[in-house]
Parts: sequence; C-alpha cells; structure tokens
Amino acid sequence: QVQLVESGGGLVQAGDSLRLSCAASGRTFRWYLAWFRQAPGKEREFVAAIRWSIDNTYYADSVKGRFTISRDNAKNMVYLQMNSLKPEDTAVYYCAAPSRDIVLVTTRFAYDYWGQGTQVTDSS
Repeated sequence: QVQLVESGGGLVQAGDSLRLSCAASGRTFRWYLAWFRQAPGKEREFVAAIRWSIDNTYYADSVKGRFTISRDNAKNMVYLQMNSLKPEDTAVYYCAAPSRDIVLVTTRFAYDYWGQGTQVTDSS
C-alpha cells in the first residue's frame, strides 16, 4: 500500500511563495507523481505532474510559469514550488500517484493513491 504525506501549506498573501512537499512510502514510484487541487464548490483539478524516471513535466495553463514540480528519487519526495500566488490558488492541494503506468496524466481518474491534502489560503 502506498502512503503519501503532504506538508507545507499555509496562509499567504498575493505574490507570496510557498513550497509543498509530499513524502511517499510503501512502493517504488516508477511512473508519475502529480499535484491536484480542489477549491470549495469546485471539482478537483490538475496542477502539475512529473515522470519519476525522467524529468518530463506537465502543467495546467493556470499555473504555468508560476509553479514548478520537482522530485528527489533517492528520498521519495515530490515538491511543488508555488510563486506569485493569487487568490484563485486558494485550495486544498493533494499529491497523487498511479498504481500503474498511465497515459492521461492530467485526469484525476488515472490516479489511485492520494495524500490527505494540505490547505493553501491566499487571504487577499
């Protein structure tokens, strides 16, 4: 069983930066790690993903140029560096992993394992 533990959320103001971390355990991650977010009253949406074996990355248009996903294979850690935060970035952020290789990396239905989520709030 895979366990994903997230940290790094908090209260910010517009323009601030924040780095989220996700520690993975229980299996070897050989495919993708992803970040999704969900705001109140909205569907969970894709934010970013990274291939575990090579550093192919994918970003939602809404965060491209502001957010950066990265990983440390030796530590089984994935990070989301968030810069120039906006009020519309307010959401619960989740890290996610599939149980097998996937091709549709931006859809939430491709992922089987999810962290508990960490709250990011822009008070602007």
